[in-house]
Amino acid sequence: MITLDGSYGEGGGQILRTAIALSVITKKSVKIVKIRANRPNPGLRPQHLHGILALKELGNARVRGTQVGSTVLEFIPGKAEPKHVRVPIKTAGSVTLVLQALIPAMAFTGGSFEITGGTDVPWSPPVDYLKNVTLHALGKMGIEAELEIRRRGHYPKGGGLVVGRVKPWEEMKPLKAIGWSRIERFAGISHTTNLPAPVAERQARAAKERLEELYSIPVEIETEVSRSLGPGSGIVVWAETDSLRLAGDALGKRGKPAEVVGREAADELLDQLELKGAVDRFLGDQLIPFLAFAGGEIGVVEITSHLLTNVWVVEQFLGRIFEVEGEVGEPGRVGVVKRAEV
Repeated sequence: MITLDGSYGEGGGQILRTAIALSVITKKSVKIVKIRANRPNPGLRPQHLHGILALKELGNARVRGTQVGSTVLEFIPGKAEPKHVRVPIKTAGSVTLVLQALIPAMAFTGGSFEITGGTDVPWSPPVDYLKNVTLHALGKMGIEAELEIRRRGHYPKGGGLVVGRVKPWEEMKPLKAIGWSRIERFAGISHTTNLPAPVAERQARAAKERLEELYSIPVEIETEVSRSLGPGSGIVVWAETDSLRLAGDALGKRGKPAEVVGREAADELLDQLELKGAVDRFLGDQLIPFLAFAGGEIGVVEITSHLLTNVWVVEQFLGRIFEVEGEVGEPGRVGVVKRAEV
């Protein structure tokens, strides 16, 4: 059984998500100790449990320590098989963080999912980012995944609904994405739930105007107005380059003008484009588990602690896989020196 220190590096829920997914993929049992030991509320939180329980179902696993607050978890995988996995997060817990655990494992089994919870909440990727940026990059590596947003869910009520499926990963294509030289277009989605339609339009207009200050390139930002359990708004904008997509995002909140939300997302994207890396600072760590099996090399706008932590977790299961060039907080490269085999 592999034993991992859950307080290593970034020390958050990402260690759990990646480790349990790799346990399902490799069929290696894992014990994680000191879970989130350095956080204000140490141990498992409800949102972590949902990802673990989804992988328990997919991997026909036996699990010990699945209680809120638990600082030790043991996961003993069985024979994984394609399933329809339902994850009923009854709060605004992040749907996308559950999918960060589920998609890598499901790429090796196939299957479908139905998840309720928070689609656009603080401290996690918005669902439009996962759908339009993350899945786009995974598609270059040969992963076929679909995702449909049936209903939005914002903090604090949640209630979002996302469904989708992942086909078994048949052809593992190495990803070589060091930098970009041309932007084809800018695109995005500006949404509101339980708020007036002009809020989404103002967010989109502000982002478009900001991008057009620096680039003479088409900007196509869709607006979406819907109903859910509670009010909320947000925007994700991305640059379609000759390599991958880079993005910026922002969430609305009471008292924050829609124009500020739109500009904030555009500025985040513009900051990342300045550095010419093919992979933005949010995508790098998400690609690590997939790169281990597909191979390749990526140029990241920023080496983050999340990325380095994910590299560490992957190598505890698979041995030395990566070579990382660059310091935390700076641009860098991640290359695969030896592809993993299942």
